Parts: sequence; C-alpha cells; structure tokens
Amino acid sequence: MLSDPQFHERPDTLPSEPGAYALLIVLEQELPFRLPGKPERVLAPGRYLYCGSARGPGGLRARVGRHFRRDKPERWHIDRLTVAGRMLGAWIVPGGDECALVATLSGLPVPIPGFGSSDCRRCASHLLHWPDGMPIPFLRPPL
Repeated sequence: MLSDPQFHERPDTLPSEPGAYALLIVLEQELPFRLPGKPERVLAPGRYLYCGSARGPGGLRARVGRHFRRDKPERWHIDRLTVAGRMLGAWIVPGGDECALVATLSGLPVPIPGFGSSDCRRCASHLLHWPDGMPIPFLRPPL
C-alpha cells in the first residue's frame, strides 16, 4: 500500500517535485474512444481514475496542471478524457510510481485496455473505472 497520498483540487497547491498521481475525472455523458489499431470503446458516464507520472521540469505541478487545462492540444490519451470530462482533482505521491498506483487500484475495472499504458509492460491500463459504492484502498474520497 502507498503512503497516504494527498488530494488536491487545484494544481497551484501541488509541489514542483517529481512523482505519481491519480486523476479523478467525472464523465457526465458517454464518450466514444478508439486507441490506434484497436476497436472503438465507449466510456460510460461515471468516475474514472487515471494514473500517471510527472518526472519532467515542474514535476507534479506542471504535469497535473496541464491535465486541469481544457485548452490544450491532444498529446496523450488522457487529454481527450480531461477535455470531455470534469477534473475533480488528483491524489499525488511525491517520488511515487504510476504502476504502483495502478497495482494498488487493481480491484477496479479496466474500461479500455492499453489506455495511457502503451509504453508500459506491467499494466493492462492506466485508466480505471471507479463504480459507485466501491471503496478505494488508499483514497479518501472528496465526494
């Protein structure tokens, strides 16, 4: 289990150090989604967690801050979801690893295999669906 990740509702409260994060995104309506070379999937309305890492300049503040912005070019799979949905915040683990976050959350359903994990050999997906009523091992939900 990871050591007490902290929830942030705004990017300006995040540290500029490297680490891992789990974004909390809510979709209000269905979102068709296709990964290159894969069949189309439809993300149902609901809560989603996306696990990522921030290792570049500006660390967690810069990377998670980008995810909060709606006016951005689509560079990664998650960009489409953060523009279509509503970002509620992010749990962060300074110095942490995104695959460790995914492993901790492994009881959650995988809505799209390969989402955000095309360069990862360990994880089926870095996007997880958080069904209502399902507890999260380390997260204290803000909802």
